[in-house]
Amino acid sequence: MRRTVKVQEAKTRLSAILADVERGDEVVIARGDVPVARLIPVQEPPERELGFVPYHVPDSFHEPLPEDELAAWEA
Repeated sequence: MRRTVKVQEAKTRLSAILADVERGDEVVIARGDVPVARLIPVQEPPERELGFVPYHVPDSFHEPLPEDELAAWEA
């Protein structure tokens, strides 16, 4: 359910308005007749699976760098 409240009512009844939003309502806060904010329930993003890009780390990844390459990084 969507409803609009004026700023003064939002300040006076903030806890009750937040409880309505937690139940799934949408509340628009207006200054006069002009909407300025919309309160909606927070939706947690879905959990992403690690490894969504096909890639294999080579076994040599953890080996020390060759001396010439190491020197280039330290320069």
